[in-house]
Amino acid sequence: MVTMTASIHDGDGQTVSLDVGALVVDRRSGKLGVGMGHVGPYVQLRPPCGGREWDVPPEDVRTLTPTEELSAKVAVADRRWGR
Repeated sequence: MVTMTASIHDGDGQTVSLDVGALVVDRRSGKLGVGMGHVGPYVQLRPPCGGREWDVPPEDVRTLTPTEELSAKVAVADRRWGR
């Protein structure tokens, strides 16, 4: 497994270390995304259960609260259950 870390500044002015696979929120849309890396000035996110990536300016990315993170992980697990 390849691990890549990018340091970005989130919308709160905090420096965030975005690991590939980390769950974050796109502040513009409120959508959860999995960090896939960065290209140029943008962070690339993908929906937690797969799908098309989208670009987000780093200042529009924030980390999840513990409650959001648990909810997202449960939702991903529920979609995989029984496959």
